[in-house]
Amino acid sequence: MSTRPQEAAPVSSRSGTWRFDAGDGATAFVMILPAAILFGLFYLWPFVNGFWLSLHNWDGFSDPTWAGFSNYMRLAHDRTFLGALRNNLIFVVAVVVLKNALGLGLALLLNRALLGRAFFRAAAFVPVTMSFVAVGLLWSWIYNPVFGLLNSGLDLIGLAGLKRSWLGDADIALYSIIVVDVWKWLGFHAVIYLAGLQTIPSELYESAKMDGAGPLQRFRHVTVPMMMPIIFINTILGLSGAFVRNFDIVYVLTKGGPNHATEVVLTYMMSKAFQDGAMSYAAAIGYVLFMIVGLASVGLLALMRRQRLDV
Repeated sequence: MSTRPQEAAPVSSRSGTWRFDAGDGATAFVMILPAAILFGLFYLWPFVNGFWLSLHNWDGFSDPTWAGFSNYMRLAHDRTFLGALRNNLIFVVAVVVLKNALGLGLALLLNRALLGRAFFRAAAFVPVTMSFVAVGLLWSWIYNPVFGLLNSGLDLIGLAGLKRSWLGDADIALYSIIVVDVWKWLGFHAVIYLAGLQTIPSELYESAKMDGAGPLQRFRHVTVPMMMPIIFINTILGLSGAFVRNFDIVYVLTKGGPNHATEVVLTYMMSKAFQDGAMSYAAAIGYVLFMIVGLASVGLLALMRRQRLDV
């Protein structure tokens, strides 16, 4: 009896690499449609409408009148805006450097086998959970020149000559606010660094130690190279935060004073919009700030990508 070889079973087109069918496109469109509508309503439309508004003169009540780019050209000659931008740049540089340096140092400390390590990790993160208003009120009491904790502490240790009106002296008020901002967000950046430190293989430290590398050499040649992506992430977060999340703390502590010494771009924008009624001018300030933050972030991302390629 002759036998015929059995025919091979047809192979399903779904086996192996997944194939995109026409029906999947319709399903994907339906799934992303609600999010796309919300994004368009609450992000894209306000962004486009705000830019259109910045090209007009509008006080919030009367009909807008076309102004072209006059609001943007006016910014170039606005001394208060330029001073606020200078203060913002000082704020950014100081905050980014301090948050990264102190955050990494705190993470290295909390990564060690310390007694009560869990408590200290939680305590370091507590300021992050506090509102800006609560932090501002707390530090306004600490900085109070009459009964504040800082001046009282200086008196107690015999350094009364260092007592200052920390928020009333135009020369140091901005730096006093920088200290508050760093204190609030230090735990946040330390947690990110701590997570990065725990991903570094212990074998790298053991090999470096066997080669005779000391603690500083291990930090320089093992910790820092392995932590470069985390450093870039924390830098971008610190940069964006120092530009777009500093209104609350500045407004609660000084409202931009004394004599605009602590004025930053956001506080100036809000004062122009809601005190002077210059809505279009405030919109132009906001878009200039957006461009600065965007360019800085793109530059840091490009630097991060180049660093990865070099490695």
